[in-house]
Amino acid sequence: MRKHVSQYIAGGGVLLGLMACSGDSLNVVNINNPDVARAYATPAGVEGVVAGLGVQLNNTQRATESVNTQARILAGENIASVANFGMAARSQIPRSLISNELGNDNQTGNLANFNQFSRVTRTASNAIAAVNRLATTGQTIGSPAQDARAKAFAFLILGQALGNLALAYDSAAVVTPATPSDVVPGLSGATQVNTAALQMLDSAIAIANSAAATTGANGFPLPTTWISGVALTRDNFVRLARSYKARVRAGVARTPAARAAVDWTAVIADATNGITADFTISLGGTTGWSAAYDFNQMYVTGGWHAVPYFYYGMADVSGSYDAWLATARDSRSDFTVVTPDTRWPRGTTRAAQQATAPTLSLPTGVYFRNRPTGEDVPLVGPGDSQYDFRRYGAAWLNAVTGQYTEMSKTEVDMLAAEGYIRTNNLPAAIALVNVTRARNGLDAIGSVASATAAYSTNLAACVPRVPVAPSFTSTTCGSLLEAMKYEKRIETAFTGYFIWFSDNRGWGDLVEGTPVEWPVPYQEMQARQKAYYNGTNRAPRGTYGF
Repeated sequence: MRKHVSQYIAGGGVLLGLMACSGDSLNVVNINNPDVARAYATPAGVEGVVAGLGVQLNNTQRATESVNTQARILAGENIASVANFGMAARSQIPRSLISNELGNDNQTGNLANFNQFSRVTRTASNAIAAVNRLATTGQTIGSPAQDARAKAFAFLILGQALGNLALAYDSAAVVTPATPSDVVPGLSGATQVNTAALQMLDSAIAIANSAAATTGANGFPLPTTWISGVALTRDNFVRLARSYKARVRAGVARTPAARAAVDWTAVIADATNGITADFTISLGGTTGWSAAYDFNQMYVTGGWHAVPYFYYGMADVSGSYDAWLATARDSRSDFTVVTPDTRWPRGTTRAAQQATAPTLSLPTGVYFRNRPTGEDVPLVGPGDSQYDFRRYGAAWLNAVTGQYTEMSKTEVDMLAAEGYIRTNNLPAAIALVNVTRARNGLDAIGSVASATAAYSTNLAACVPRVPVAPSFTSTTCGSLLEAMKYEKRIETAFTGYFIWFSDNRGWGDLVEGTPVEWPVPYQEMQARQKAYYNGTNRAPRGTYGF
């Protein structure tokens, strides 16, 4: 059977063999090959496929060569001077477009997430269809509950994979259990892919809540191997699925207008019925689950990672951030952030801060270190920084093994808080924003007249302090809205997938000229015999004048 490679790039990891031939086509062994069919033909085989979905999704999200690594740079979550993984290229200001030319320098990272998430959608869809086929002949994996568990989990992973594609790329193929295994859909826009993601997550919730899910043995909780170290009960599974719905529903927006038009009532409903504690997974060691950048490369000295000041600097109350803003961009240099926020190292001088958190493993509740001066790698202008993010330092010191925060409770709370702000329920938003503020030494936000008015006039204590228009060379106390943004940024840094990037583009906070999405990689476009194109959709000058 002759088919284009795109049918397998979007086809879920079932490309078993390739044989070159003339033209743009390849002879491909399709999913009806007996080896593939066998994996989906037996109850044990189907459940084995389902059991492997979680690690496939996770390791793709955490890979170093990915658009997620690049997005963290573009969002101001990270900065680096090394060329690996597109980091130096994405750190440059003015920003450049996303090249999608043949052989472009970042082609590996640009393709990786598109390719692997698309494969996951196919594998998950095939697994669900296989469970359904077993049922037509009176078979089960083991019981109705075991079938429901498998299908619910596969729908959860399918929804996440589609959601991630919608967050990152302007288009993707929507593959669902209704898609025949030898058919590859055309490309759909990000909004349509996002809608499909929400539908798949709804299916996961519906199946988990069905009567079948409690009929017979071996239903919920999930086996710990399906989500490394986590045995989700049925209730917690549903809460997690609803939390992902809140994330992808809000995150798909490319502009402030689109973000405002999000169904915030639905976001509030999902977020307030979402996870009740941080959702963490065990990575490294013998688990097979990894976070190649967050647990590893980020901790290598020599230009692999630093905390830039654009957004993080809003914690400073000393006036140094104001002076940094007032300096010509390419002449800026590092400064010591002095803040009441206890997630930062204590002290008013660099030496004092270095003394309070001198190692890779920081005191409990501290996320940043003021690195040893000898490890500085000066970066030109806005990239010059004294700070590293070290929330996972204990894992680095423990042979790159430990707990990773895939989704923080604060992320979900701030989604609800944003919904409350946008629907003018300010007291409810204030209550949520104050939770992490109180825990980390910041003053509580009281009653405010509006979500956009400064919550305080005390420049010596208010956090965040945000740049003031029109010159953006000084700061004022932030508003409830800005406090919500600050808490979400600090608590979601280096967690999840595409959080800072999707938030900053939706809030209109990106550095001017930053690309807001990736094009479909040229490899996929060639396989579909369509013209490839560059990523030219870019952000205008934003909220803070960056």
